[in-house]
Amino acid sequence: MDIEIQLATEEQKKQKPADSELVFGKIFTDYLFEVKYENERWGTPKIVPYHPFILDPATTVLHYAQEIFEGMKAFRHPDGSIHLFRPYKNAERFNRSAERMSMPTVNKDLFVKAITELVKLENEWVPNSPGMTLYIRPTMIATEVALGVHPSDKYLYYIILSPVGPYFKTGFTPTKVYVASTHIRAAPGGTGEAKTGGNYSPTLWSQQKAKALGYPQVLWLDAVERKYVEEAGAMNIMFVIDGEIYTPPLDGTILRGITRASVIELAEDLGYVIHEEPISITDLIDKILDGSCNEIFCVGTAASITPLGEIFYKGESYLVNDCEVGKITQHLYDELVGIQFGKIPDRFNWMYKVQ
Repeated sequence: MDIEIQLATEEQKKQKPADSELVFGKIFTDYLFEVKYENERWGTPKIVPYHPFILDPATTVLHYAQEIFEGMKAFRHPDGSIHLFRPYKNAERFNRSAERMSMPTVNKDLFVKAITELVKLENEWVPNSPGMTLYIRPTMIATEVALGVHPSDKYLYYIILSPVGPYFKTGFTPTKVYVASTHIRAAPGGTGEAKTGGNYSPTLWSQQKAKALGYPQVLWLDAVERKYVEEAGAMNIMFVIDGEIYTPPLDGTILRGITRASVIELAEDLGYVIHEEPISITDLIDKILDGSCNEIFCVGTAASITPLGEIFYKGESYLVNDCEVGKITQHLYDELVGIQFGKIPDRFNWMYKVQ
C-alpha cells in the first residue's frame, strides 16, 4: 500500500488558472497516479509528474477498446478542508466494470488511498469558488502489444485530476434533450452497465445531430422496443409525476449512477415517494402535455442535478414546466450540493475527508 512519490521540478509545474477561467475537462494538474499490472500482479504504485504515455501502435486498447474509467470529484468546504463524495462506491463500480471487461480488479483501499494521496499533493488545485470542484478520473487501459481478440495480459491503471467549472456552461438552469429514436446506446446482455468507452463512442453520432438542432444532450430509449426511456447521454434521469419521483430501473443497460443512488436515498429521507419502474416516451409526453409531469431532471457526477426544460421527439418539442426549475428539483439540488460542499450537515456519512 506504500505509494512512491516523485516530485515535479519547477519547470514541470504548470500555471494554475483562476477559478473564473475554469471550464470542464480542459485543464490538468501537475501529477498523476499510475501502477502497472503484468505477470498476474500489480507493480509498485507511484505518483509522478503528469506526462504523456508512449503506446505501441499494436497496443490492445487501441484496437479492442478494453478500458474502463470512473468520474469523481473533490470538494472544498468552507473551513478549507477537502472532501471526496462516496469514493468506495466508485471503487466498487470500477471493479464491476473491470470484471465485465475481463480486466483485473483494483484493491478498494488502494483505489481510495491513491486518490487521497494525489489530491493531498495537489490540494492547491482544488478550487475555492462556489460550484467549482476538482474532477477525478481513475482509468484502466489494456497495454499488451499484440493483435488478436483476447483479454490483454498487461494493464495500466492511472488517475488524473482536472479543476473544473460547471459541466453545462449555463450552470443550474434547465437544459434540453433530443430523444434518439433510431439509434441505441446499449442492449440487454451488453456492456451498458459498465463504465467503458465503448458505451460512449456509439452515442457521438446522435450527440452531433442533437447539437446541430440546438440540444446539448441526448435521451436514449431501450434497444429492444425503442419505447422506454433509459438515460441521458452522461446522466441518469428522473421524472416528477403527480408529486412523486420516477426513474428507470437498473436492468443491465443503465449505468449504476452513484449520484442516482444518492438522490434516491436523499429523496426518501426528505419524504418523497420514489418509483423505480419503466416509463415509455409516449406516456411521458402525454404526462408532460396534461401537466401531471411537471419536472424532469438528470443526475450524475459531472453535472450533479440538472433540470430539464425541453424534450425534442420525432420533430416535435415539448416544454417541461415552462422551462423553469421545479420545486422538487431545486430542493434536491440544494440538499445534495449543500452536503457535498459542507454547507449542510452530512447526515448520511457520504463525505470522505482528505486528511
